[in-house]
Amino acid sequence: MDSSTVFHLTNGGTSVIIDASSAGLPAILYWGEDLGEQGSLEDFATASRPQRVSGGLDTPAQLTLVPQESFGWQGTPGLTGTREGLALFPRLTTTDMSSTGSELRFTAADPGAGLRLNAIISVTGAGLLRQRLHLTNEGPTPCEIGSLLAVFPVPSSAVEILDTTGRHLRERSPQRHTLTTGTYRRESRRGRPGLDATLLLAAGETAFGFESGQVHAVHCAWSGNHQLLVEKTPTGAAFIAAGELLLPREIVLEPGETYAAPDALASWANGLNQLAQRFHQEQRTRPSHPHRARPVTLNTWEAVYFDHDLSRLTRLADQAARVGIERFVLDDGWFRGRRDDTAGLGDWFVDDGVWPDGLDPLIDHVRSLGMEFGLWFEPEMINPDSDLAREHPDWILQAAGRLPPSARQQQVLNLAIPEAWDYILERMDAILAAHDIAYIKWDHNRDLMEAATAGSGGAAVHRNVLALYRLLDELKRRHPALEIESCASGGGRVDLGILARTDRIWTSDCIDPLERLVIQKYTGLLVAPELMGMHIGGPVSHSTHRAHSLPFRAATAVFGHYGVEWDIADLDEQDTAELASWIALHQRWRGLLHTGQVVHADLPDPAMDLRGIVGQDRTAALFAYTLTGSSASYPPGRIRFPGLDPTARYTVAPAGGALEHPDAGQSRLDWVEAALGGTPLVLSGRLLGSSGVQAPVLFPEQSVLIEVRQVP
Repeated sequence: MDSSTVFHLTNGGTSVIIDASSAGLPAILYWGEDLGEQGSLEDFATASRPQRVSGGLDTPAQLTLVPQESFGWQGTPGLTGTREGLALFPRLTTTDMSSTGSELRFTAADPGAGLRLNAIISVTGAGLLRQRLHLTNEGPTPCEIGSLLAVFPVPSSAVEILDTTGRHLRERSPQRHTLTTGTYRRESRRGRPGLDATLLLAAGETAFGFESGQVHAVHCAWSGNHQLLVEKTPTGAAFIAAGELLLPREIVLEPGETYAAPDALASWANGLNQLAQRFHQEQRTRPSHPHRARPVTLNTWEAVYFDHDLSRLTRLADQAARVGIERFVLDDGWFRGRRDDTAGLGDWFVDDGVWPDGLDPLIDHVRSLGMEFGLWFEPEMINPDSDLAREHPDWILQAAGRLPPSARQQQVLNLAIPEAWDYILERMDAILAAHDIAYIKWDHNRDLMEAATAGSGGAAVHRNVLALYRLLDELKRRHPALEIESCASGGGRVDLGILARTDRIWTSDCIDPLERLVIQKYTGLLVAPELMGMHIGGPVSHSTHRAHSLPFRAATAVFGHYGVEWDIADLDEQDTAELASWIALHQRWRGLLHTGQVVHADLPDPAMDLRGIVGQDRTAALFAYTLTGSSASYPPGRIRFPGLDPTARYTVAPAGGALEHPDAGQSRLDWVEAALGGTPLVLSGRLLGSSGVQAPVLFPEQSVLIEVRQVP
């Protein structure tokens, strides 16, 4: 190993420069735009090293990939732990290293501490920077790991933080902070990422937006407790970091055992549009990514709730087929003892009191109409009022001698117990093997609290996440065509760990279109649109009681994995035809919508929202312009269309929504009249992106879809 080697990793438009000559472990010196061929970078490494200052250490500490106090680092350490009650102060030093053009692998060891670190630092084809860290106990006694963080430096221009917070029915609300000296930390202790969790922690230039401003962000690909932090030290070093949040004695490595930290993936960009596109591209290149057209889905929950009646459900299925639905999903209430949400979880047998002939009559009817059939499960949960809980109370996660606080009248099953895992696998596999089921809605309706193994009292979140992953993997192995949705009180478990094993997420239990605009916008920073369940709700929202028109509800959902969450069985002919037309519009565009680049325009008026998806070849795009409230201007200003080819020419025309039914007291705009008259205006992509066109006058809470097509 050449201790003076400086590595330049490149891929997907990203460069990463790593100095391997620093004391202890390698250090990332640069991470951002592709620098092209640079030749020797030893001088750059020399120029980047911290300098000795008055009152400081004789040898200043450098921000390395796993910063250690033993090399003078006084910020948040990358590794903490104990051995036999004594604090660990490891001095991991690189012992072996190899590199390709886009990947660096290194091994570091501290024989005195009895630890070995294996790391893979790679730049993916999408331009993401990934860190994989594995820590092995090579000592003679058990070693407890407190934390193992993946650290990513951010440039000095990063002065503002963006993350998200939220709650049930209002997930992923953005919040911004000034990046000052000190640490800003976000943690999830809920046993899942949580409804208030931040998908990404981003740091960037002042007022960075979707279209401009350099920004760097990190994501922890883990479905349990996690931590994200951004820190700026008094020496000027700044970084973002991600890792699992470990409970006391949750990871105690016996001699020879290894802890694999969750993957940490980071993106950089000029603007959040490009930053998100890197994550979307990464998801689309995974082997398990769904490549067939995403079936338009009707879920029965807000249509019938627990009222499972065969005749009612077959009428609903008939109407679903009539409007173009392609997948019919039976939600909660089909299994033994489940007449409300107080009982039955864990007893995964078809309830013969409700379904005397089983599920086949409904499934056969749905399949005869040309639709797929899906079924709801909540495998990780258990009601105390269930046969399973009465037979195996020790399978419930709990502190010694008492149950945790109840939530939704349910507790959590300890899948880390092999017998519990085997039982759930057997029950789900039996249902899937006996019926023609193409899809599972996999729910998870409460946070984990006091998540310990009964009897021993040992923390069990980590082992339950791994058991969940094994269960998903095994079901997919036995049923290769099965698709699975990750639902967790809506959007409570949205991360790339769960998405590596599932086919979409339920974005939120709230499908009020006004709320969904924000929820979908910020979920989309991480998740590609084809993996985000976006449904048309009923005229009055189940969760907010706001009333909205069908065009607004339909337009807000059109970009994602489209669906309906609404009792449509008794719609009149006009509403039936209108719903069918929206589904047909989505089906015409979904090839582009589910492969293209998501863009949001930074508009000065907060009441104006412009978002869209541009095809990868930029020959066509579909945009939605929404007025969320009354605008300060009347008429409103211009709307711009980002992401187009600036050198190409495009036509601009209404595609659906309020523009086709002007009722806001305005005359039609000239560009709309021209398009509806068959001679749309032709403008360059540069003009559409920089200046745009006059926005139509809409009532608050109206949307219009606009199609943009390149002129050959």
